[in-house]
Amino acid sequence: MITTSDDRNVLIEISQQLVSRNLAACFQISGPITSCYRWGGKIETTEEWLCIMKTSLHRFDELESVVLELHNYDRPQLVAQKIHGGNSDYLQWLAENLT
Repeated sequence: MITTSDDRNVLIEISQQLVSRNLAACFQISGPITSCYRWGGKIETTEEWLCIMKTSLHRFDELESVVLELHNYDRPQLVAQKIHGGNSDYLQWLAENLT
């Protein structure tokens, strides 16, 4: 899953909540990045932080609830990407940390 925010501290709080509840095995914050998007009929350019949450689809609903509760955006991006393959040891670690 991925999301962005203009407040790194909000993302740190979300990451700690998700990892401590086993909703994400890992939460990476990188940036800052520059995002350009349309909001409220205007084109905006904002400095944001990009987050990658390593989880599984069966944890999405719970993860989404926490993100929506804690995120500082009205409509935060929360997009899932399917894993089509990967290192078997890593995928095993991922599964073990989502129980």
